Amino acid sequence: MEPQASNSFIQDQTPYVPTSDERTMAILAHVLALFAHFLGPLIIYLVKKDESKYVAEHAKESLNFQITMFLAVIASIVLMFVLIGFVLIFAVAVFSVVFVIIAAVKASDNKIYRYPINLRLIK
Repeated sequence: MEPQASNSFIQDQTPYVPTSDERTMAILAHVLALFAHFLGPLIIYLVKKDESKYVAEHAKESLNFQITMFLAVIASIVLMFVLIGFVLIFAVAVFSVVFVIIAAVKASDNKIYRYPINLRLIK
C-alpha cells in the first residue's frame, strides 16, 4: 500500500510574473526615494495602487521605509545635542541608500522585498 498524500498542503498556484512596465514602476518606487524621498513612492502608490498589486506592494514598502528613515533622521537631529546624532545621521543615510539599492535589485528580479527595519504604517 502506498501512503496517501495530503492534498491540503499542495497548492496549484503559479507565481505571478509582472509585466515589464510593472517591474519598471516597482524599481522606480525604490530608486525615486533616493531623490524625492517619500514623494516618489507616494505618487507611484497613488497612481498605480488600483492597477497593479505588484507595484502597489513595492510602492507601499518603499513609502513606509522612507517614513521610517525620516523619523530616524528627526531622532538623529535631536540627538545632535549630545553629539551622537552626527554619527547616527550618517549611519541612517548609508543604511537608507544601501537598502534602497537592494530593494531596487530585488524588484528587478520580480521579487517582493521587505526592508529589515520598517514601520508598516501604510497597509
